[in-house]
Amino acid sequence: MANEPLIDESLKSELSALYRGPDRHYHGPGHIAALLALLDEHRTEFADSDAVEAAIWFHDAIYDSRRNDNEARSAALAAQKLSNADPQRLSRIVAMIEATATHALPDLAGEARHDDALFLDMDLAILGSEPALFDAYEAAVRREYDWVDEPAWRSGRAAVLQRFINRPAIFHTETFRRHYEQQARENIARSIDALAA
Repeated sequence: MANEPLIDESLKSELSALYRGPDRHYHGPGHIAALLALLDEHRTEFADSDAVEAAIWFHDAIYDSRRNDNEARSAALAAQKLSNADPQRLSRIVAMIEATATHALPDLAGEARHDDALFLDMDLAILGSEPALFDAYEAAVRREYDWVDEPAWRSGRAAVLQRFINRPAIFHTETFRRHYEQQARENIARSIDALAA
């Protein structure tokens, strides 16, 4: 079951078109490519890497910065497009996608919980990237919210970043904490300072 491909080339093409939307400055093809590269790097650590690949492809398929239900809508799209998948496997994929709304682990057990922890950490890896790449990410996200005035952006973005830095650990897995945690905290603290300036 775990070796069944979930995303065929036709579906990849359909999803790629969504990610190429004109307002996708960060949540676009480059983000998906980065996550797929991380998946390849960590593939042996996943119990069901194909399910994680499906979650990667769908997790930002619906993205409108003016709405707060993008993750739920993306999960619903996955449920629709992958309706022929094993129901238990599909429910894991849907849970992974929905978890990207808060980056808190959903109520999964065992291998599914471990897979989702790694998936969520991959999605947040940009926070622990080298400073120039992190700054480019921040600028790209700002462009996605260009309809928000500067004072509202500064307070809203600082609040989002503060929630991450307030966690005991930003990343769920030891692997990602070891590689990204310290840099992520430095990047976020620097960004919060800049937003307050």
